[in-house]
Amino acid sequence: MDAYADPPARAAAVPVAAVDAAGAVTLWSPAARQWLGWSPDEIVGRPAAGLLAAPLPSPARTALLRHQEWSGTVRARHRGGDTVRIPVRACPCRSGPDTVLWLLLAPSPNGRDPRAEPADPLREWAYTQSPIAASVYDHENRLAGANDEMVRISGRPEREILGLRLAEIHPGPPFEEFGRMMDEVLRTGEPLRTDAYFRAPGESRERAWASFFTPLKDAAGTVRGVSLAALDRTEQYWARKRLALVNDAGARIGTTLDVTRTAEELAEVTTGGFADFAGVDLLESVAQGDEPRHDDEPGTAALRRAAARRASGAPVTGPAGPGTAHAYPPHSPPARALASGLPCLRHADDPALRAWLAGTPALPGDVLARGVWSVLAVPLSARGTVLGVVTFVLHRGPGAVGAFDPAEGADAGFDADDVLLAEEIAARAGTCLDNARRYALEREVALTLQRNLLPSRLPEQGAVEVTSRYLPAGSQAGIGGDWFDVIPLSGARVALVVGDVVGHGLQASAVMGRLRAALRTLADLDLPPDELLTHLDDLVIQLAQDQAVEAARPGAHAVRETGATCLYVVYDPVSRRCVMARAGHPAPLLVTPDGAARYLDIPSGPPLGLGGLPFESADLELPEGSLLALYTDGLVEGRDHDIGAGLETLRGALSGPAAPLESTCDAVLAALLPDRAERPADDIALLLARTRSLGPARVRDWELPADRAAVADARKRAAEQLAAWGLEELSFTTELVVSELVTNAVRYAYAPIRLRLIRDVTALICEVSDASSTSPRMRRARVFDEGGRGLLLVAQLTERWGTRFTADGKTIWAEQALPAAPERPDRPGSPG
Repeated sequence: MDAYADPPARAAAVPVAAVDAAGAVTLWSPAARQWLGWSPDEIVGRPAAGLLAAPLPSPARTALLRHQEWSGTVRARHRGGDTVRIPVRACPCRSGPDTVLWLLLAPSPNGRDPRAEPADPLREWAYTQSPIAASVYDHENRLAGANDEMVRISGRPEREILGLRLAEIHPGPPFEEFGRMMDEVLRTGEPLRTDAYFRAPGESRERAWASFFTPLKDAAGTVRGVSLAALDRTEQYWARKRLALVNDAGARIGTTLDVTRTAEELAEVTTGGFADFAGVDLLESVAQGDEPRHDDEPGTAALRRAAARRASGAPVTGPAGPGTAHAYPPHSPPARALASGLPCLRHADDPALRAWLAGTPALPGDVLARGVWSVLAVPLSARGTVLGVVTFVLHRGPGAVGAFDPAEGADAGFDADDVLLAEEIAARAGTCLDNARRYALEREVALTLQRNLLPSRLPEQGAVEVTSRYLPAGSQAGIGGDWFDVIPLSGARVALVVGDVVGHGLQASAVMGRLRAALRTLADLDLPPDELLTHLDDLVIQLAQDQAVEAARPGAHAVRETGATCLYVVYDPVSRRCVMARAGHPAPLLVTPDGAARYLDIPSGPPLGLGGLPFESADLELPEGSLLALYTDGLVEGRDHDIGAGLETLRGALSGPAAPLESTCDAVLAALLPDRAERPADDIALLLARTRSLGPARVRDWELPADRAAVADARKRAAEQLAAWGLEELSFTTELVVSELVTNAVRYAYAPIRLRLIRDVTALICEVSDASSTSPRMRRARVFDEGGRGLLLVAQLTERWGTRFTADGKTIWAEQALPAAPERPDRPGSPG
């Protein structure tokens, strides 16, 4: 073993030997004898190189060739066979024009055997045996000594590197940067630290090192050298990496309430920094957004690949890509993880894993070709229910090269810490997947409810040509409460409705259904638009009060605010009059037949549910062929524009020559929603109506005197008009209806009395108007009653009947279905 010697001083204390230009010893002092035990007779005249236990450091050889002073530590052989490290200073002295004598100076051993234990052995042992790699560099940044751990990670014997600079010992990064830092420490006297991840020359794998560069100062404070200490912080490094990955997963997984997107986020987060490949498989029922079925036995159930990703980011297609189905054999890691509910880790030395890899389509071919070092399958579960499994693949572990080395074990792939990390990420992902699944299920329920509450088809009527579009929201708030309706009214009129309930989800859909049902009931009463909205406002206020009472009960859930907006339009094709009122809703857009588009200036009442403020109606006459656009604010408001820009875009899309309504609807959506693949932020309802008119050829009107004789005249006129329309088969029923309604008007009402027949698209309408505001009431007559059977007879003979009140009286009306037109022989599909 090497004997101990004091660190080299800047100037040696005493001359111990001299060496001539030929390398022979010419002087051997008593101090030299104390150092090495040789007597002068044994040494003088012999080559000095014979005393060295190791070659001189490269800087020493360079100094000898250049005849320059050099100081450092040399290893010499003691007479007893031991190796002694001696701090030496070599000084060139010229003894002639071409002769150089080297004088060697060294500290005096002071009578102590250099081979003996040091004066403070504990300090020396602590240095040489420390598990922290440490080394000492002199004032020229040349290695003066290194402990055992530093020698081990350097990968070279100490005798080969003594006297060398760090960049000479290990060329290249990061050691060149370390050398510059050591020069700075010598210059400034300030310590430095750096953290780097690299493979030390004597190591087989990369590690994280914290390197400390500390100046070494004498009693006067002069910097005499630098100490380098390298601390292995690989465990802390990977702990920070794992924590950062967990935090990243928490921030990036579950950004949407979409099952497929959540699975993709799980694959994106874990590939690259954790695994080389990740595949997310969900139970078939979960992938479809349903509850896991009871017959889905973990480990045997069919799985659907929801996401797959390589570390390179290249898309995964084919049998291993998204959308494919997989049934894992019982011995495979995914099946074991699903069956046990626990992670399953297998390395490439496992025969069962190799057997599965040989024939599985669940991994891409290039992943299998690169070599699978380890596979980690982790179940995805939430609230005790298994939803699927995520499979991670690692091609090789840190430092692994070539074929799998069983001696490396888990170091070649995932380890126990990786299993814990994968469990943590999978637990978060499972919760997000379950939330997305539940949201998808609730959204589907809300959509189904809303589809059932909205009109499945628009009714056939002759007042307007209509078409509509409804797009549910794609936001995480859920389905909204937008609705539209087309309601046939008496007298061939039609009501057009668009509304929007505040809020989203099932509650908004339920409130929408109640409002739509109430509005249809109020519309059947033929109430004016402003009066109808007043009654609807009262209903919303009542709903809000009922919900407030419900929310006040112990344990009840918080109830969202109840409110709505609504636009109600009534169009009469006979007079071409349009009466409309709105409650906080955007104004309708009118496009006249010449293509000019403008928003109608109608009074904007308060939203439904505020109460206390009146609603006002607007009345205007529309040319035949005018286009009315009714919509909700989701159409004109967007993520990238405000409502003003949306209104201008809508007006521009509808301006211009008339086009088929279906293509017009598509053009509006294309202009306001250019990216149809992206769901809108709010529900969208759009209703387009092109007005028609019923001219004199389809409407006949007579004024009758308040005389019983007018009844016969009314029947005659009705029969003649039906004959002119070719509706003779309806004459008998129509004459009975006209007779009953005119008789009631003559008997119980006031003049003026008018009879009107309207031949609509699907019905024959008979109306009798008078100046009385008293509504007739249908009752069942008893056996001996002489009256009371009239309205009952009318109700039995017609499809619908009713009463609507006007500003100067009332109108009683009745509708009969028109007979089906006979099929012509030349009509396609008819008998030949």
